[in-house]
Amino acid sequence: MKLLVTGAAGFIGSAFVRMLLGRQDGTSVTVLDKLTYAGNLENLEPVRDLAGFAFVRGDIANAEVVNALTADLKPDAIVHFAAESHVDRSILSPGEFFETNLRGTFTLLEAARAYKVPRFVHVSTDEVYGSLDEPLEADENFPLNTSSPYSASKAGSDLLVRSYFLTYGLQTLITRASNNYGPYHFPEKLIPLMINNALEGKELPVYGDGMQVRDWLFVEDHARGIEAVLKSGRAGEIYNIGGNCSLPNLEVVNRIIAATGASPSQIKYVQDRPGHDRRYALDSSKLTRETGWSPQVEFNDGLRITVDWYRNNRGWIDRVRSKEYLKFYDENYTRRGPAGVAA
Repeated sequence: MKLLVTGAAGFIGSAFVRMLLGRQDGTSVTVLDKLTYAGNLENLEPVRDLAGFAFVRGDIANAEVVNALTADLKPDAIVHFAAESHVDRSILSPGEFFETNLRGTFTLLEAARAYKVPRFVHVSTDEVYGSLDEPLEADENFPLNTSSPYSASKAGSDLLVRSYFLTYGLQTLITRASNNYGPYHFPEKLIPLMINNALEGKELPVYGDGMQVRDWLFVEDHARGIEAVLKSGRAGEIYNIGGNCSLPNLEVVNRIIAATGASPSQIKYVQDRPGHDRRYALDSSKLTRETGWSPQVEFNDGLRITVDWYRNNRGWIDRVRSKEYLKFYDENYTRRGPAGVAA
């Protein structure tokens, strides 16, 4: 299979690419990534020299770049991860989220339609369902109820993708996953932030009372779920991908404290952010029923793997914090051959 994967220098997309290319089964992947703050080519270092890997630096909202790449590659599928994805950043700078998440998705859909791409997988989020009271769990028909510019932009892009199936017959699929965690996670998100602060003896800032509930999904389980949808999902359908592990944020922080040997005294309660959803919960039974997928990594096991990775990769953290990782592209790709040529 020949894939065009957007945003795969990020956390989840890079896990997907590492999984596929690590098998060395003839799958080829071309990554299109703008390399904004969370796009880190070091995330793809394990596969960069494998046969079938190519990288193009470019903006998904740039129609010239997207059309040229799609026409040249003639992919069997586009798997679309690229998005601005941090709620706090969307509150501070919402315009970037609508430019990337809506205009960028539109540009990709138009290219897929023009060049007759057989399959289009759009990777979304459970945040489009909004906050749910217990014991509700959102299935794929649950109403959309967004609370932040980020979730609103993702809901809008979901609807746009759906419209291209209904209007143009483009073979689209949408996935909506719960909160991911695992190695290579950009350190502004809850779990990597808490792990690194715990390892360094810093304060562990907890929003509000810390009782916001999230369903946690190990990133490699998510990658397997996306592959299951790509290969076996029904065109035009939406598939939830959940971890079946709902925990309050404070419980997650306490488990990180236990796993790292930090002190509970490091917890510091801070003012809650505006529009902070109280509880997310997903029903993933449709994906399991239709493809046989289920999450394989228990939370405590995944957390141990994640803590060990951050403990053993302090250089990666330092380069991210200092923005030294942004030099990685120029040093390792600009001077490379055709597979590393920037768009």
